[in-house]
Amino acid sequence: MRICRFNMDRLGVVDGETVTDVTDALNTSPKWPLPQGDWIVPQLASLAERRSDAGRPKHSIADVRLESPVANPGKIIGAPINYKAHIEEANADREINQGKTYTSLEEFGLFLKAGSSLIGPSDKIHPRFRDRRTDHEVELAVIIGKTANRVSRDKALEYVLGYTVALDVTVRGKEFPSFRKSADTYSVLGPWMVTADELLNPGVLDLSLSVNGETRQKSNTRMMIFDVARLIEYASSFYTLYPGDVIMTGTPEGVSPVSPGDTLVAEIERIGRLEMRVGEVLD
Repeated sequence: MRICRFNMDRLGVVDGETVTDVTDALNTSPKWPLPQGDWIVPQLASLAERRSDAGRPKHSIADVRLESPVANPGKIIGAPINYKAHIEEANADREINQGKTYTSLEEFGLFLKAGSSLIGPSDKIHPRFRDRRTDHEVELAVIIGKTANRVSRDKALEYVLGYTVALDVTVRGKEFPSFRKSADTYSVLGPWMVTADELLNPGVLDLSLSVNGETRQKSNTRMMIFDVARLIEYASSFYTLYPGDVIMTGTPEGVSPVSPGDTLVAEIERIGRLEMRVGEVLD
């Protein structure tokens, strides 16, 4: 099932070029205090049993405003060096490494991105500095479906609700990654979420990114050093993962700068195509 968020917080099921509005099948008014994570996400797992297309509004996918498929992730977790070729690329580029030598994910660990950085396909990416390089990074994103704490690798995929396409936008500099990657509009998810039952093996997916029609990144998730299950195991050994939390699984080689006016097209096999525009610089 493909689930999207559209037109100012409506929930829809995507079938081909049609979106069926299923918002009224969900409880959108939880009691205060709010539960940890995104309270809509746990309801999506059983949406297939509770929804019926009869009488529900339908829209053309071309006519709706697509938003991030997750509205309120408690955490956006990043894996900074999870492809060997990207480690080699980073170590060869002074603007990326800033004098550091990257070795392994276990040595450098994970990082967190601010929830306020999150946007969807109908928004624009806005670089923050005119005099600093801002790069694209295409990634597979994992959406957690139920609370996970210290889960084992062999059980980890049981905690996944679905997957989506991510852009981890990055300004280069000496600051910690959580600062440089948390500016407004620097986390992009979309165009929808594909539920885990339709994507049983996230470790064999082609992914790519083009800028203005020129391919910059092209790889396959089988090249990840930590696969999805290992990332969940690793992340949940530090943080309790809640429904709606997002793990960005790392980017392959080919990262390069973006500029106002650029069009980015990120694609992941069996998930979809995410097209984004780069807007003006926000000083």
